[in-house]
Amino acid sequence: MLITTPAGSREAVIAACRPVPEERRTVTVLFVDIVGSTRLVERLDPEDVRALQRAYFGTVASVLRRWRGVVEKYVGDAVMALFGTSGSDGLDAYRAVRAGLDIQAALERRRPAGIRLRVRVGVATGEVLLDLAGVHDGGHGAASGAVITTAARLQEHAPPGGVVVCPVTRTAVAGLVEQRPLATLTLAGKALPLDVWRVTGAAGSRPARHRVPLVGRRRELAGAADEVTRALRERRPRWISLVGPPGSGRSRLLHEVTRAVSHVDGVPVRRRVTACPPYPCGELAPLADLVRPRPDGSVADGPVADGPGSGALAAFLAAPDDDTVAARAVVACREALLGLAADAPVVVAVDDLDRAAPALRRFLHQLHVAAGERGLPLAVVTTCGSGSADPLPTPARRIPVEPLGPLDTGRLLRHLLDRAGRPAALAARLVALVGGSPAVATAYASADPAGEPGGVPAAARRLVDARLDRLDGTHRAVLLAGAARSGPVVAASVEAMLGWPAGRAGPVLRALAAAGLIRQVTADGWAVDALVARVAAMRLSRAVRADFARRLRAAKDTAAGRVPAAGTDVPSRGAGEREVCPLGAGRSRRSGGGARPAPVPPDRPDGSDALCPVPGQPGRSDALCPVPGQPGRSGALRAVPARPGQPVRAGPATGGATGTVADAAEWSRRRNGPASAVTAWPGQRTDPSPAVPARQERRTGPPGRVGRNRRRTGPGGQALGLAA
Repeated sequence: MLITTPAGSREAVIAACRPVPEERRTVTVLFVDIVGSTRLVERLDPEDVRALQRAYFGTVASVLRRWRGVVEKYVGDAVMALFGTSGSDGLDAYRAVRAGLDIQAALERRRPAGIRLRVRVGVATGEVLLDLAGVHDGGHGAASGAVITTAARLQEHAPPGGVVVCPVTRTAVAGLVEQRPLATLTLAGKALPLDVWRVTGAAGSRPARHRVPLVGRRRELAGAADEVTRALRERRPRWISLVGPPGSGRSRLLHEVTRAVSHVDGVPVRRRVTACPPYPCGELAPLADLVRPRPDGSVADGPVADGPGSGALAAFLAAPDDDTVAARAVVACREALLGLAADAPVVVAVDDLDRAAPALRRFLHQLHVAAGERGLPLAVVTTCGSGSADPLPTPARRIPVEPLGPLDTGRLLRHLLDRAGRPAALAARLVALVGGSPAVATAYASADPAGEPGGVPAAARRLVDARLDRLDGTHRAVLLAGAARSGPVVAASVEAMLGWPAGRAGPVLRALAAAGLIRQVTADGWAVDALVARVAAMRLSRAVRADFARRLRAAKDTAAGRVPAAGTDVPSRGAGEREVCPLGAGRSRRSGGGARPAPVPPDRPDGSDALCPVPGQPGRSDALCPVPGQPGRSGALRAVPARPGQPVRAGPATGGATGTVADAAEWSRRRNGPASAVTAWPGQRTDPSPAVPARQERRTGPPGRVGRNRRRTGPGGQALGLAA
């Protein structure tokens, strides 16, 4: 019985995860459980129960593997799986929902031991702290967060044979699956009721709705429309590929290209448009939209002609998800489209071709070649990602879809904000975050993201998470370290934070710049894209951020030739140990849906230590980091005597004495002595040193004021005094 998801030795996985062994991530959690399992096993022999369990767990595990889910734990006959733990493609919630539907269908078909197993499935999406090594080797407890409990509670309220999702998951899969609302539920342990939806199946193709004017794509539109017109007029088929990352507006540009070329030399152009959904049920299913007649039977997009293969074509249109039926209809589909082109010019438009199965790509290539051999007026227009390596047939034209410029981004934001009924003045603040991506602009303008974790809309975070997960561990670690600091990213600082040798971070930073994730702002400084920096910083746990701060502080001490103060260079933690950042990085602050750590401070231009700054002075302040014998540092802090009538605490600073100071003159002499003198209580050791800096005087305050209690520690941990 398979109960884990092994992937190599744990030592190798841990080594690959360093120095970022854990991350805060948005994942989708799936819970599946058998309905009425207690009554079922009571009437079965133990051997039959074992056979039933093997069949059930094997079926569930095989479906989860196919949809790239990771089994996190088994609880009785319940299975918990995680989606989006690594290699996120922005469609983690969709894969989890499809896995839930496929588990229901697989168990219905298989019926182990002749028994019909009915299961409930609950799916929830949210933020967790993820142990990266635990995820790879199938360890239990790899993820921690409230979303796990939510998924388990949803599963309990799901109808037998049903898949229910939370509001976050419902938004993430909108348009990709069919959903209907269920009653609002009050889940155990949840303060507020939760809206729940039931998923009934994958959604069919729907035409996209574009309600905002096309902004900033005049050059790309003109170039693509000109190529299509030339191909149709000269009867020389051409392939035009609109290339850009997800969210760049390539689908909208494809829509506008097909609309722009409506007539050629007075002859109407027939448009055959389809889109490749993520993980289609059938390899050739999108092909059905290219050959299916329009419901209105219009002439411009008239039905495909009848021919020898009309029977196979009809069977394919009736069952497009059946790969066997589709394979028989390939020739009939190609001849049908070529027949349309023989009567009038035809534009075949395919959106998201990088999602298509190899069989669909082969079909389009063969269609293009056959049209060229017959001299037919046909053009193929597709969209795909920037990293697509699919070779294009000749003649072909790649048209890059670059990010919008600041002016066009502002125009688009004002249109979107106006449509959403929000102030147009927000556009100026959002331009830097959007980064020229129309999809990100839509996400920020559609609703106020203040309630989202980190103030980043979920749709925008999915896009950035997918970009980050396409990086290998080395490049992602450098980006995370750079995002942890507010200010320019310097190679030396990154190497210190990651514990790398000098010279290793430079090539990685240049590769990240080539990928468009960072940009060079000074001779040796880099800046992370604003939205990428936010999402990357959200991934860092407080423990990892504190470790970065400690490493950077120790490197600065070493570079300055100083001996680190006591407690500065904390030894590396053992397995499972946690550390609270001594500089406040471990303190949580409210930010949308959860706590976020503070950034690691940047270097100061005056040379002062970024972690313990003293304006105008290099290194650490005397008040915080005393080191005997170092210039500008004191070996013993100035002891501030008690005021008249104030109790004196026992300790090294008072020689073990207790009591009160009754003599006001004595108190005044001790309090207002020469500035260069270092006054100590009886029994306290003093060392010659320069005067106590003004920062120290300000901390003690004038007579009559009581400041915050601050215990000072000298070499070896000796307590030097207690300022009140």
